[in-house]
Amino acid sequence: MQVFRSLADLPPSLGRTVLAIGNFDGVHRGHQAILQNVRSRAIEIGAKSVAVTFNPHPVRFLRPDQAPKLITPLPQKLDLLAATGIDATVVIPFTREFSQLSALEFVRDVLLNSLHASEVHEGDNFRFGHNASAGPAELAQLGRELGFCVVAQPALYVRGISVSSSHVRRCIAAGNMATTRALLGRPFSICSTPVRDRGLGTRLTVPTINLAPYDELLPADGVYVSRLKIGAEIFNAVTNAGHRPTFGGNTYTIESHLLDFREMQLTPDTPLELCFLSRIREERKFDSPAALKEQILKDVAHARRYFKLLRHV
Repeated sequence: MQVFRSLADLPPSLGRTVLAIGNFDGVHRGHQAILQNVRSRAIEIGAKSVAVTFNPHPVRFLRPDQAPKLITPLPQKLDLLAATGIDATVVIPFTREFSQLSALEFVRDVLLNSLHASEVHEGDNFRFGHNASAGPAELAQLGRELGFCVVAQPALYVRGISVSSSHVRRCIAAGNMATTRALLGRPFSICSTPVRDRGLGTRLTVPTINLAPYDELLPADGVYVSRLKIGAEIFNAVTNAGHRPTFGGNTYTIESHLLDFREMQLTPDTPLELCFLSRIREERKFDSPAALKEQILKDVAHARRYFKLLRHV
C-alpha cells in the first residue's frame, strides 16, 4: 500500500479512484466492510482503491479537551489499512485552514481535483465540510451535480451492536475484550517498547516485562489473559494493567508475565505488541505480598486453561 502524507504528494499517475473518507480509528469491521467494497469496485472499473484519513484526529485539533483517546495511533492504523488490500492511503494534515473548507470546496478541491474520485463509499454517519455541515445526502447531491457516484453503506451490526469507533472505545474502557474483539474483528492491541528505567540490559532474563508509558486508549484496570509479541516472537502472557495497589503504587504500569518463558535479546527499542484477549479480574489491593502471589498463581492457571481451550477451538 502506498502512503501519501498530503494531497501535494499525490502523483499525476494516480488516475481515477474509488475511495472512502474517515478517521478509521480502530479500522473496525464496519471500516473493513466499506474498504472491501471500495477495493472490489476499484478492481471492477480499473481504478485505484484509496482511503482518505486525517492527522491529527479532527476533534483532537478542534476541541482537544473533548478528544477521544485513539484505538489505533497512526502507524498502527496504516498497518491495518494496508492489511485490507487497498492501493493507497492519503493522510491529510488537519489544519485550521483545512477545517474551514466548505462542503463544496472539499468535494471540488479534494475529491475531484486532487483525488479524481469516480466513486465515494461512506457510512451513514459520515460528516464533512466546515462545522461538519454536510452528510451523505449532501454528498450524494454534489455527486449528481459534479459527476461522481456515492455509495452509502448502512451500519453494520454485530451481537446487536452498531459497529462504530465510539462503541469500540466503550467496550475497551470497560475491559470487555470479547465484544471488543467481535467489533474489531481481531483482539485489541497496543504497540510500545520496554520500559527504560528498570535496569534493562541486552537480554531479558526474567519472565516479566514492563511496557513503556502509553498515551492512547487502554482497557480498564485489571488482570488480562494476553499475548505479547517481542520482536518476531510471540508469548502467551498474563498482564496487569493498573496501579499495583498492594504495593502502594500511584503510577500506572502495564506488566506482563510471560508463560513458557525463554531468554532472548532485548533492547529499549525492541518493538512490543500486547494483545488483550480476556479480562480475568479487576485490580485490587491484597492484604500482603504473599496473598497477591497466591492470586497471581491462580491468574496464571486461569490463563493456561484459556490457552489450552483456545488450541481446541
